[in-house]
Amino acid sequence: MEPVEIKEKLNTVHTSRTLMFAELSRVMDHGFETNSFVESMGENVTGKLTKSNIEKTNRYLKQLYSFNKSDNYFTGLKHFWQIIPNESKPILALLFSIHTDNLLSESIDVVNKNSIGIKVSVDSFVENLDLFHPKRFSEITSRSVAKNIASSWKQAGFILGKVKNIRVQPEIDYSVVAFALFLGYLDNLRGEFLFNSKYTRALSIPESKLRDLAFEASKRDLLSYQYSGSVTTITFNQLFKNLNING
Repeated sequence: MEPVEIKEKLNTVHTSRTLMFAELSRVMDHGFETNSFVESMGENVTGKLTKSNIEKTNRYLKQLYSFNKSDNYFTGLKHFWQIIPNESKPILALLFSIHTDNLLSESIDVVNKNSIGIKVSVDSFVENLDLFHPKRFSEITSRSVAKNIASSWKQAGFILGKVKNIRVQPEIDYSVVAFALFLGYLDNLRGEFLFNSKYTRALSIPESKLRDLAFEASKRDLLSYQYSGSVTTITFNQLFKNLNING
């Protein structure tokens, strides 16, 4: 009997949806008003027109963003959502989704390898899917998934245009970098490794700028940052205490 190949389970919504930033925004804003998030989805705050679409949207949102109040990652998302500039919130959504969605996480280098002003083709996302998951998707499905992934990067501001798909670079501020480092820290990365996590790589800015913005974040008590010689120390003791997170 021939052995059966068992493929790993994909943690992704991108076979059907995108980052869904508009829907996330409505849930988060309504959730803060009512001190609930999952419950707000039951009230159709996303504005879907059919019961089927409401149920699917809510399921994908939960899969991508958790909304679990006991989840440290979501606790961090709630905190940073309230302090981050509105124009940076799509990047916040992207970073969190990189934590929960492996197809999106695997696409980071597709975006990063393109210089500013260069077209980021859907074909490059298709090729990346085949690199990580050879022969897993049909040609039609692969192209559909690739378009969804590209759309998520567009929503976050790293690709511009409905057709041309031009690589652009959004403004990254200190609170975004603090959240990227926070996610890496929850992933048990420490020191220098935090500046080469999937989250910081997704921001596509030089390490020197990452460090400058980490220093700015430390002045605002979002983290503690020390850099001496070749030794980097980053902790979130005060933030963890404020958020009741065990570090």
